[in-house]
Amino acid sequence: MFNRFILIVVFVPLAVILIALAVANREPVAFTLDPFNPGNPALTLTLPLFIFLFLALAIGMIVGSLATWIKQGRYRKLARQRGAEAENLRQAVSRAPTAAQGPALPKPTN
Repeated sequence: MFNRFILIVVFVPLAVILIALAVANREPVAFTLDPFNPGNPALTLTLPLFIFLFLALAIGMIVGSLATWIKQGRYRKLARQRGAEAENLRQAVSRAPTAAQGPALPKPTN
């Protein structure tokens, strides 16, 4: 249900906006990597503007995802360590004899 809500509320309007953006920006634009010689054909791409916009969006999402993944690395490491510690404790408990569960409680007197 939540996935359907996200699909309808977020992705459908986003798709409409991106399609409108692509239709409105179909004119070719020159993108050059040489600031000193902008006419250099070896370092110039001429593509529609919406392709450059979508590429910038995709690169931004990838860089943001990588930054988040790197920043959360210490928490993943801590989770792995705690998981290994929990597994070691589970194995130690399963190997322990069942008779040594602790002191017996006194029987109630009525």
